[in-house]
Amino acid sequence: MSESKATITRTRAAGPDHQVVTVEGGNGSYRRRPCAKCPWRIDAVAEFPAESFRHSAATAYDMATHTFGCHESGAMKPAMCAGFLLRGANHSMSVRLKMIQGESFEDVADGGHALHENYRAMAIANGVAPDDPVLVLCRD
Repeated sequence: MSESKATITRTRAAGPDHQVVTVEGGNGSYRRRPCAKCPWRIDAVAEFPAESFRHSAATAYDMATHTFGCHESGAMKPAMCAGFLLRGANHSMSVRLKMIQGESFEDVADGGHALHENYRAMAIANGVAPDDPVLVLCRD
């Protein structure tokens, strides 16, 4: 299957030095291990502002069409985040479709790092209020 060129379709400020970028297309790659500052890692809390987790919450909604990308991969060579694949992708329509098409993601592992149980836990640990409306639709 041929993927389209990566295209930035939306950029949102998430603090003075951060932004959340929505990328569509790309080669469909994914990370095999969480990177050093992966927000899914429990030992990497506070690397990103709470606003970035508000912007990305929809990746944890049932039947989500967008996935949570690895920040280290960048916008021009996007890759799905390993932490997302391990803890947040169960309800993603995009991930389910990839699995139907033969992707297994069996080569993704936590690298020995403790990860947040789900998106909601990760967002709360990073400063999003537990009663924030963006978390209501997150699947645990």
